[in-house]
Amino acid sequence: MKVLQLSHKPPYPPKDGGCLAIDNISQGLINAGVELKIITIETSKHPFEKDRIPKDYIDKTGIESVFVDTKLNIVDAFSNLITQDSYNITRFFTPDFDHILMTELKKTEYDIVHLESLFMTPYISTIRMYSDAKIVLRSHNLEYIIWERLSKQTGGVAKKTYLKLLAKQLKRYELDVLNMVDGIASISKRDSKDFRKLGAKQPIEIIPFGIDIEKYKPDENQNTDVELFHLGSMDWAPNLEGLNWYLEKVWPSINKHSPNTSMFLAGRDMPESYFSLNAPNVIVVGEVVDAIKFIKSKSLMIVPLLSGGGIRVKIIEGMALGKAIISTSVGAEGIHYTHKKDIWIADTPEEFVTAVDFFKENPEKIIEIGNNARKLVEKEYSNEVIIEKLVSFYKYLQTISASNPERILASN
Repeated sequence: MKVLQLSHKPPYPPKDGGCLAIDNISQGLINAGVELKIITIETSKHPFEKDRIPKDYIDKTGIESVFVDTKLNIVDAFSNLITQDSYNITRFFTPDFDHILMTELKKTEYDIVHLESLFMTPYISTIRMYSDAKIVLRSHNLEYIIWERLSKQTGGVAKKTYLKLLAKQLKRYELDVLNMVDGIASISKRDSKDFRKLGAKQPIEIIPFGIDIEKYKPDENQNTDVELFHLGSMDWAPNLEGLNWYLEKVWPSINKHSPNTSMFLAGRDMPESYFSLNAPNVIVVGEVVDAIKFIKSKSLMIVPLLSGGGIRVKIIEGMALGKAIISTSVGAEGIHYTHKKDIWIADTPEEFVTAVDFFKENPEKIIEIGNNARKLVEKEYSNEVIIEKLVSFYKYLQTISASNPERILASN
């Protein structure tokens, strides 16, 4: 089977959760014997660092990139508000990428063109023109829901209005594009249901975020000292919004109840203002070289998301490393968790305080919940199992005709 994977950012090196999710698909397809070709967009935020990519990876994927300037342009953004186009999506279209795609499709006959996220859908018309391949949209989340939630959390009238318009445009775009693809690889059961509510009639398969279990080995002697930590890319609006809320509304109460407890903040693109925070017992680490090593060094992961969608990659990674996690309901969306068994859910400052107090009084529960979390990942989020499911979905799509597209899998 020949698969062309189109990505909105380089999958390797995996600099953030989104890159890691894409890379795990790429690596999984290679391991499954698929003939894979990758064409990726690179941006100022996500450059293509070819010197950091193993030669074996380059040889197996033929990966090539095209730079696209996706920085916010006020004039273009305003124009799109008037034309009702989704500026979030149109920023990712460039004639240069379109030309390389067209050339590749003329040269090679593919069975599947795999689109990583909604941002690659502007290239559907080119794919249809030059290929008979089935098009699969790998949905990392429903984009409009992220911006809809952000608008509800935003206080300023002007910004709230803009975010609402952005969400409305994205929703309209997603409605239009869903049935232009041949199948949707949804990242969670909830997203799958939301796609159906939006009117998606195409086949949908749930393909959650998967990891290579062997790369995530929990320490045999887990740390039970209550050290809280947050790890996430701070250039993603929901992470910044959630952490700001946590530091303002939650941390003062935790610090009052547990004055000897520390909170470590790590992640790429940490705002400069954080390094001068006047928050007791908050240690700002910034970007870490080895995320796995950092996670292993602490005991309790905090995920205070108030908006966002899909599955949080860092939660799956934390679970795989046997970490106890305290997360909001939004943060844990898409994960088949059991509250207080393999993760602890807290949606209010009071619930966060209760959770931290519980773990301080019952340190053995840090181990127990962490072990349960690891078992959950082994059962449901192993990349090998997930890729097998994805390849099976590809093969199914090749057997159906456009006249009979609807299929809701039993797993949905």
